[in-house]
Amino acid sequence: MKAFAQLYRELDASTSSLAKQAALQRYLRAASAGDAAWAVYFLAGGKPRQLVPSKLLRLLAQEAAGLPEWLFEESYQAVGDLAETIALLLPAPGESQDMGLAVWIEEHLLPLRNKPPEALSDALRAQWQRVAVDERLVYFKLLTGGFRVGVSRLQVTQALAAVGELDPKRVAQRLMGYTHIASRPTAAAYESLIAPESPDERDRQTSGQPYPFFLAHPLNIPVEGFPAALGPPATWQVEWKWDGIRAQLVRRNGRVWLWSRGEELVTDRFPELAAMGEALPDGTVLDGEIVVWRSPAGEDDAEARVQPFAELQRRIGRKTLGPKLLRDIPVVLLAYDLLEWQGRDLRAMPQEQRRALLDDLLAHTRHPSLVASPLLQGDSWDALALQREAARSMGVEGMMLKQRGAQYGVGRTKDVGTWWKWKIDPLSIDAVLIYAQRGHGRRASLYSDYTFAVWDQPPEVTERRLVPFAKAYSGLTDAEMARVDAVIRKTTIESFGPVRSVRPTLVFELGFEGIARSTRHKSGIAVRFPRMLRWREDKPVEEADTLQTLAALLPA
Repeated sequence: MKAFAQLYRELDASTSSLAKQAALQRYLRAASAGDAAWAVYFLAGGKPRQLVPSKLLRLLAQEAAGLPEWLFEESYQAVGDLAETIALLLPAPGESQDMGLAVWIEEHLLPLRNKPPEALSDALRAQWQRVAVDERLVYFKLLTGGFRVGVSRLQVTQALAAVGELDPKRVAQRLMGYTHIASRPTAAAYESLIAPESPDERDRQTSGQPYPFFLAHPLNIPVEGFPAALGPPATWQVEWKWDGIRAQLVRRNGRVWLWSRGEELVTDRFPELAAMGEALPDGTVLDGEIVVWRSPAGEDDAEARVQPFAELQRRIGRKTLGPKLLRDIPVVLLAYDLLEWQGRDLRAMPQEQRRALLDDLLAHTRHPSLVASPLLQGDSWDALALQREAARSMGVEGMMLKQRGAQYGVGRTKDVGTWWKWKIDPLSIDAVLIYAQRGHGRRASLYSDYTFAVWDQPPEVTERRLVPFAKAYSGLTDAEMARVDAVIRKTTIESFGPVRSVRPTLVFELGFEGIARSTRHKSGIAVRFPRMLRWREDKPVEEADTLQTLAALLPA
């Protein structure tokens, strides 16, 4: 594991993409296939199931370091990362052993998951004595499931392509499913990633493997600048940006697979979509969005439309899918691209041609769980901007702009054409900071994770209280964060664990993408992707918004 720990330090210490790429390639060329298999798994985002309960790990580390609980916790709060804290506090190891990454993972770490508590404690103590000081951080990162380092999946793909002398798009295709939580990397799996391309690889008739997803870039310029930046609307295919789960439906060799963008196989979670896939011809791959699709109460089926993402979350959170749930929360695949037809890869075909083939396929394959994502028309960008104003009432996030001549790329790229996401402005509300917690990594010494509240009654009510409704940690500059941290330390009322309760003095404008009723929150309301838009230093706490203001933002 020494070489992998060295790679981790190189990647973590550099901000240069060229330096990181060189380090990745150097490691992959020197490592055994077994070690490289696991390295690629972790670097590309793989996360195995938790191996050791965090509570037990903290207790054993505290005992081994000979520290009282309060001092261990203070150390943890100062460092901000459990793996790094333990790596720093443990006494020097005994005789460390130089074992490869694959040996450590397969023979020592993975077997921990099935051990009873007493045997687990003994095994951990024995392992710590064999881990060299310069390998400890990586060891504990893997043990806690918190392995993260500043390298992207694209960079890993590029390194593999360089080592195997392959087209990066082919490597990206092979990597699909490699980091699935149920997968176990092997030497053979790694060798297949960098193996020469076989003649029949483009025609994988029996494989359920999806294609790498093509991702959109955010479009953040005023509509007045669209003509200069994008040209006329006629050169773009315009659709709604749906608020659901991005997915590919694969139909090959008489079987159906449904993959989420996170490379999770979700076929069993959506049986109606699996049944729909069986009605498609073999050699078909669709790209689209899984959404809840039904008519509002009291209206006929012809009025069916997309429902808020919160409805889809209700279904995702259920372990069992009974008939009532399937009936109450029906889903469809809103299809917007055809990636494979009759076993032929269509990704190099222009966007408008793929869409024409998709429309023809859907015209001949009618199924209630398969709906075409409608194309929008507009003579000018101003006309499209006017249509976009209806997005929130429709439960969509804005518009997608796809170049008509674009191929279907890999990831967020512009080398074969471009997709833009033209999102509507976020909902916003003024809220009060009431709790704060230290951050992680470079923000470990700052109170940077905040809980916000709104008033439960309007200003004219004499007795009212602040009700928490959202947490946020992004949106402030480093300078603003440092100033807020200073205020938090001066206005702390009490501390419980890592959290500080503060005197309400700070108001922030929070932005969020969606809002819905929730029985799990004290406020009765949940918001999606909250972040701080600005610090309202001009606004007193008494003028912050209320639960009634939040409720008014709920969709009808």
